[in-house]
Order: sequence, then C-alpha cells, then structure tokens
Amino acid sequence: MIEQGSDTDPEDYVLAKCSHMESHGLSLHLSNCHECLELENSTIVSVKYSSAKNTSSTPDDYLESVHETFDDSGHDVKSFACKSFGFDNKPPNVLVYTNGKNERFQAVHQILAQCLNTEKYIIYCLQPQQVLSEPWMENTRLLVLAEENVLTPQLHTRFMNYLRQGGKIFGLASSLCPEGISLETKDQQPGQRHSLSFSCKAGTKLKLNVFTSGKVFVKDLSVPVNMDLWGKLKDYPQQKDMVIISITNGERGGQAVLSQINLETCPDVQNLTTEVSCGFEVDSPNYQVLAEILTSLGLSCQQSHAPAPHPVYLLATSQETKSEFLQWLRTLINDDAFVLTSKASLRMKCTTGLHDEAFFHDHYVSLITDSTERPKWDHFCLDTYCDNLTSGLLGHTLLYAEVVSSTMDLVEGLNLHLPENVGLIVIAAQQSQGRGRGKNAWLSPLGCAMFTVCARVKLSSRLGRKISFLQHLAALAVVEAVRTLPGYEDIELRLKWPNDIYYSNIMKLGGVLVTSTLMGSTFHLLIGCGVNVGNSNPTMCINDLIQQYNIQQNCNLPPISCSQFIARSVSCLEALIDCFQNGGSEKILPLYYKRWLHSGSVVHLWSEDGPEAEILGLDSNGFLQVNSIKEGVVSVEPDGNSFDMMKNLVVMKQH
Repeated sequence: MIEQGSDTDPEDYVLAKCSHMESHGLSLHLSNCHECLELENSTIVSVKYSSAKNTSSTPDDYLESVHETFDDSGHDVKSFACKSFGFDNKPPNVLVYTNGKNERFQAVHQILAQCLNTEKYIIYCLQPQQVLSEPWMENTRLLVLAEENVLTPQLHTRFMNYLRQGGKIFGLASSLCPEGISLETKDQQPGQRHSLSFSCKAGTKLKLNVFTSGKVFVKDLSVPVNMDLWGKLKDYPQQKDMVIISITNGERGGQAVLSQINLETCPDVQNLTTEVSCGFEVDSPNYQVLAEILTSLGLSCQQSHAPAPHPVYLLATSQETKSEFLQWLRTLINDDAFVLTSKASLRMKCTTGLHDEAFFHDHYVSLITDSTERPKWDHFCLDTYCDNLTSGLLGHTLLYAEVVSSTMDLVEGLNLHLPENVGLIVIAAQQSQGRGRGKNAWLSPLGCAMFTVCARVKLSSRLGRKISFLQHLAALAVVEAVRTLPGYEDIELRLKWPNDIYYSNIMKLGGVLVTSTLMGSTFHLLIGCGVNVGNSNPTMCINDLIQQYNIQQNCNLPPISCSQFIARSVSCLEALIDCFQNGGSEKILPLYYKRWLHSGSVVHLWSEDGPEAEILGLDSNGFLQVNSIKEGVVSVEPDGNSFDMMKNLVVMKQH
C-alpha cells in the first residue's frame, strides 16, 4: 500500500530516490510487457467497481487518444529534427476509408497487412463520421481510399486538402481525382479480365492479368498536372487506357498513387473470369505491384512475422521476496494446476534448461518459477535492473517474458488479490497485442520498454481522492527517469497532457495507460507503460536523442538500456506518489509544469476552427484548465476523437 510521503522538494526527492544504488541480490522480475502501449495516449480508465461507496468525489475517467504530433511551433523546428534524425514526423498510422463498408475494409486490410512491415505500421478504418470532424490529417502516414460510392464534394475537398498539406494517398478504385484528371467509364463487360502493363520510377516493369473498376483516368491537356503514368491496359497493341497514375500535389510534397485496378482480387487461374481473394504470395505480380506503390509512397514492405509467445519467468530483487510471492501464488492453483487471471492461464513449472520446447504452448503461458541455470536474455538484465531500483515496494517482484501478448493482460484480475507487501511488475521484451486507448493498438518492437506495475491506493488518501492524477504521475516518472540521470538533464523529453511522452513537441515516444478497480476502500491499479528506448523504428527513441545530444554537445553519454530505464521509472513513480500523498497536487505541479509542453499554448474548443483558449494548467482533478474570451476560466476534456486529445476540446459541465 502506498501511503507515506516526504516533506522535501519533489524534484530533490525524486533525484534522491532515483540515484544509483548498489546491487542487492537476486531480483524477481515481473515482466509481461505491454510494450509501447500504442499507448499512444492513454488515460486513467476506471474498469470496474466492486463497491460504489464513497465515490462521489472521484472524477470521471479521462478519455484516451492516438499518436499525434502536437504542432504549436513552426515547421522549421520539425523539419530540422526530421533531417537530423532521418524520420518522418507523422505517426505510423495507415488509415483506410471504405465509406463504412466493413467487408471492403477487411479485404483491403488483408492485402495491406500481407505487404506492409507490420512492426512499423498500424492499419485503422477511417469512419465516415471521422473524416470531416476529427483531426486525423496530422496523424496519418498513409491514407488508402477504397470507397465503393462516389465521394461527396465535402469528402473530396477534405482528402485533397490532406494531399496538398503533404499527405500520401493510395487510391484503390477510388473516385478521387485532382484538378486536371477525370474518370471515364469504359464500355466493358462486368468481370472481364484485362492485361496490365505496369512500370514505375523504380524501373520495375510487369505484365499481369487484372480486373478493373471499369473506369480509366483521362488527363485534361489544358491543365498542368504533375503526373506520371505507371499502369495502362494493353488488351491490344494500340490501347493506352490509363489505370494507375502517380500525382505530386502541393508545395509540401503531397503524393498520390491512384489505381483503378482491383488489386485485392485477381483472375483465378482455373477460370479467368472469376474473382478470388488475393491472398497473394510474395512473388506474385499483384504483390509486386502493390509493394512498388507502397514503397514509392514512403512505406516499408519488408516482411515481418508475429513473434511466438515465450515462457514467463518469476524473478525478484531477493530470494526472500521471491519465496514469499511463490508461496502465495501456490494458493491460487486450481485442480488443473493453472493460475487463472482475467485474460491469461499460467501453468507453473520448474526447468533444468532454458530452451525446453515443452514450455511453448498456444493455450496457456508457462510460468518458470525456478531454474538450475540463471537465465540470461539479450534484452533484459536482472542485475542492471536491481542496481537501478531504489523503490521500497514497487517493482521488487517481477514476471519477465521475451514475448507476451500484453503485460497488462497477464496480471489483470490477479492484481486484485495481491498481498499488500508485494510490488509486482510485468516486463516484456516484445508483445504481440500491445494496446492503447480505446480500440487503438500499440506497436511493440524490440528495444521498446514495455511494463505494467501493480499498485494500491487507499480511497481516503490524498491520491485516492484525486486518483485521476495518477496518470500524470506515471508519465512524469518516465520523463524523470531519464532527466534525473547525471549528464542527461537536458535530454529533451517532455509531457503531453494527459499521459504521452514526447521528444520536444515533435514526436511521440511513448505513453502510459492506467486502469483502476475500486474494491471496498482501496483502488487496485495497473499502470502500463510503453516507451521507445532503443528502437529507432517505427518513429524514433530515447537513445536517438542521446546520440544527437552527444553530437551537438561534443560529449559521450552512453545509451540507456530498457532494464535501467524501467527500474528508474518505477523508482521515480513511487517517489512521486509519496510526494503527492504527503502534500497533494501542489507538491507535484511545479515539476510537472517544468516538463510539459503546454504552458501558454493556445487550443481550440469544440472543433479545429472553434474559439481559441489559452492553457493555464491543470484543475484540482487533473483536467486541463483554459481561459477563453467567451467562456472565461473553464476545465475542458477531450471530445472522444481517436487522434489527438488536445484537439476539439469540450468545456466540461460544472457539477
């Protein structure tokens, strides 16, 4: 239970708590990593209440949101950063618009997932109601238009604005046409097979059989258009019907590849007039055409494979801590020798070797509680973790796995029954189903620090009465884990409200996700975190910042390991919780404001074109407080959009 506080200054207290300490023995590492919880931006989510008593003063839960760049500075700053680090500052989101047709979305999703490197990109469906109202443009690496109906003028204008602002578009039998280009319906029999001649700037030349939409592109010779012809029908020698074109549009390098070829279907080899789902192989012509198009639009088509689940290892900072936890865990074993959590089945095992294939199973997770060999992993070091852990309780019992579905899923439900003297953490080197806010996903490549911490807070305590502040403390702890290291104070890690971790105001590097369950008078909390520490893909990472800082300052700061980062984050979190419990939000906010991005920034209420309001800070419950000419000083909350919690803010009703 976390109740104690300290009277010292929070920054000094965190520095003291997170200072380097001597190793203190074998540590129990709880690691089922929620990797980079696409966390993109999560928030505190009250999941379930076993008791509803005394909750009237508890604020409503925050909503969560997705990757996005907070653009309150000039483009020159971002351009400099992009050139320095060699990255595209847009989040790795691929949005597919099918006018709400789920069957069409699934077909397009299938071919994209087969072709794209799924460790770098996440594919989402862009719903019709989101197109005109939500801030998706700044959060989209590629827009795929595959609608079955002709675009309305409003939608056409919106998508063209995205292109002019530097966006990338892939049109898959879409009606989108820039100025100077139109579509003409050809007199064709439905389902007729055609011969396609394809070539692009990369020099690839292919001939293949295809089905088309029945339309071809026509260029108005009187209108200047920056267009290249990549694909034409060649059913007979003189035919030159344009069906794949590349367009460059706008001063910011917007690019569109528009195709009237149905790449998601192809003529069946047995019956050339029958359409079948592509499910194409890597060496098929359809795959090669799609890969060429996606690569030309700046995406990677390098093949990736979903990692298989690995056993989970029980670790601890001392043998005594491990033995006590193991003794309690054995009381939960059912008749089938499983420990069941809400979303996982754990089967306890001992092993004499580290590579026994019997420990890999599709239906349950093997929990290795002892081993005659001390485990060694490429992406986690127990000694480094123990050397950097200065907390009194949090993080001393560990579950670690090389690969899990999600660190949070591994212990959800189990945390409700943990003894008060157990500070459990789950860590993973990689996760296959990292999750973020709502239905968002979070990419989890190797090098990302992914962990979930279990904590308890009394409802009657200062933090218990303002439990929504916990997400702010968790995000601040991640930043302080780096910036309290001697020599690393000027590494430009920042906070974006409510719980995102950013490089300056340029690129999101991670976030936190907090779930809470109130049982009686105690909050049982899962604090999930995912931060890019050593993985330069899909965007950039903390060690990229350190490397750039070394170049700029002519110094030689070593990179940070995930083991060191996680231990320091947990230590800072406990220290910040102690400070809050002792002095409330007033103890924390000066340090929080020192690290966040928003002081004096201007946001818009209700919509992207709504009235302006200046950010003042956080209110007593951790919501954003702003001052607008019309509304005065008010608290605001997100409108529920999936892209940026700082956009389209809604004034909260006063209770």
